[in-house]
Amino acid sequence: MSRLAEALKRANAEQELDQSEQPEAAKREKPAASLPKLAVAEAAAKPEAAKLESAVKAESAAVTATGSEEPETSPRVTSPVTSLIAEKLVVTPSISPVSLEQYRRLAATLHRRQTESRIKTVLVASTMAGEGKTLTAVNLALTFSESYGRNVLLIDGDLRRPTTHAVLEVPNILGSGVGEKHETDQKLSLIQVSPRLSVLTAGQPDPDPMSRLASDRMRRVLMEAAAQFDWVIIDTPPVGTVPDANLLATMADVVLLVVQAGRTPARLVQRTADALGRERVMGVVLNRADDLVVSSDSSSSYAYGPTN
Repeated sequence: MSRLAEALKRANAEQELDQSEQPEAAKREKPAASLPKLAVAEAAAKPEAAKLESAVKAESAAVTATGSEEPETSPRVTSPVTSLIAEKLVVTPSISPVSLEQYRRLAATLHRRQTESRIKTVLVASTMAGEGKTLTAVNLALTFSESYGRNVLLIDGDLRRPTTHAVLEVPNILGSGVGEKHETDQKLSLIQVSPRLSVLTAGQPDPDPMSRLASDRMRRVLMEAAAQFDWVIIDTPPVGTVPDANLLATMADVVLLVVQAGRTPARLVQRTADALGRERVMGVVLNRADDLVVSSDSSSSYAYGPTN
């Protein structure tokens, strides 16, 4: 069982204990959400996804994954970078209380904005690679789903170098739909990480995903997701390297711009805000503000192509 699965299982067990102590009327206040139309059974039928779903949903004697099921269509990506990110997830014991509180404050700010203007789709962007964009997107999704009890869809919009699946330790299902080059009515495969958090993975890396991102299908996917989920969080490639996030920003309600303190030049941040559209940028997340010393091995390079 992965660290994330264990953490979510523990969090869900605690929440179920709290709910068992509530009056029956309070339990019926909000019915359990059904599996969204975007999801198909095959997403959870993959061996690894079935194990994860079983771990986070309930105690189970065994997982019903058999050798007759399809193998993973894309290998997992494991690297020191993704391992480091996984250790900083809000549901893991290793995260600092200060960081946990900051993510909750960020979620609270977005929650207030939603009550005022009905926003649902949040695009998380950055100027350069390594600024904490993916960590912010994943932790924001986890905070909304686990702390606020909202139904959340996390979309890996980085079709060139997807990493969200590696951070959450789920399969990078090929043909998730976001990466389809041809228009199709086939339903998309969501992976249900927890009862309230689903992930739409990117599939195999594509060095030229512009036609996908600009397609009517992508727009329909985001519209349908916004209709079925309380929040839709989109992780994207660095704006300063490729124009992918610029296209997705036109389909999102608001943009959060992640900036690493002491690293990203102010002029580049301003240029990124202009590229995304300043009217869409809701705010800036200043990452690592308490650690302005940048390590010598930091790099703004962004490698494309298949990852092993």
